[in-house]
Amino acid sequence: MKLFRFLPAILMAIVTSCASTHPTTRTATTSFGKLRFIGEQIIPHNMPFMGAVTGGLSGIDYDASRQQYYLICDDRSELAPARFYTAKLYFSGQSFDSVRFTGMTTLLRQNGNPYPGAKVNPALTPDPEALRYNAKKNCLVWSSEGERIVNTKDTILTNPGVYEISLDGHYRDSFALPSQFRMQATDNGPRRNGAFEGLGFTPDYRYTFVSLEEPRYEDGPRADVGDTTALTRVIKYDNRNLQPIAQYAYRLEPVAFPPKPANAFKVNGISDILVLSDHQLLAIERSFSTGVKDCTIKVFLVDLHHATDISGVNSLKTATGIKTVTKSLLFDFASLGKYIDNIEGVTFGPVLPNGHQSLVFVADNNFSAAEESQFFVFELIP
Repeated sequence: MKLFRFLPAILMAIVTSCASTHPTTRTATTSFGKLRFIGEQIIPHNMPFMGAVTGGLSGIDYDASRQQYYLICDDRSELAPARFYTAKLYFSGQSFDSVRFTGMTTLLRQNGNPYPGAKVNPALTPDPEALRYNAKKNCLVWSSEGERIVNTKDTILTNPGVYEISLDGHYRDSFALPSQFRMQATDNGPRRNGAFEGLGFTPDYRYTFVSLEEPRYEDGPRADVGDTTALTRVIKYDNRNLQPIAQYAYRLEPVAFPPKPANAFKVNGISDILVLSDHQLLAIERSFSTGVKDCTIKVFLVDLHHATDISGVNSLKTATGIKTVTKSLLFDFASLGKYIDNIEGVTFGPVLPNGHQSLVFVADNNFSAAEESQFFVFELIP
């Protein structure tokens, strides 16, 4: 989801990484383990790269075989055709030294052409949000939030989607879309900019999980300050046929802070997930309120084991007897005591020299000079 801040003119920037930050001893503990902060890097605003600019980093995944990261860009073919980047991150257990972008690939439609921007054909313009590498198939899977514009001038309805592509960006296949997630001109289905924001595979690549950022209209109101009633959904797919096999209800945290002014934009939703097993996920919840500079980013350990399969439930607002997923707080980025922007991506990185797993987060700056393309690296202590 873009956070609707101003999009300034493209500025030239020096192609260098920022100085690495010092590690901290702040930790968070759950049955999953501890997260120890190693360091942060910030990419210069609108850093030129291969004829385009970097920014809008909405999803990240690590390819261990090539020792590189894939980063999807949520530019809706406005500054350049819809695309993803490859990059190298250089860090150890003691420091995070630099980020180096190594490639850029255009996302291609089924006919082999790039996606058009909204000024050319808004019905075909994607909204890229998540990206994962499938090592078993040696391909990538990405998600689009689609489009929903309904006003007196236009009605543009483009369904969200999940797509399988080759490493050079060519379309291979698409995941089946349950009818509940089709865009509609009435107050039904997904909200605009509130659809398929996160995805991930089980470790054996048997299943894919896809998270809806915000509640569908039928499932109730959006998250609000002091309100714990907002329910969104997580979809489980079988990777053998790309068909959905289950859905689960996920209860969102309240919006962290009141906006200023009181009627201004505010949001809380799932900005990404990282799949740990057939029934366990990490979920990032990202809260933003106009007038508050930071985003509130919380990472939850989520268990689907006893949750109700709600595939056949059209309205969570009226349904009874539904068991939602359970979740426990793993980490609150506010504990770092520094500016935290719009974190929308998470991946496991390489194993550190001490044998512990690394965890990497990335923030989407929305191509705004007021925001930052941040990378955060953590050590996962079992």
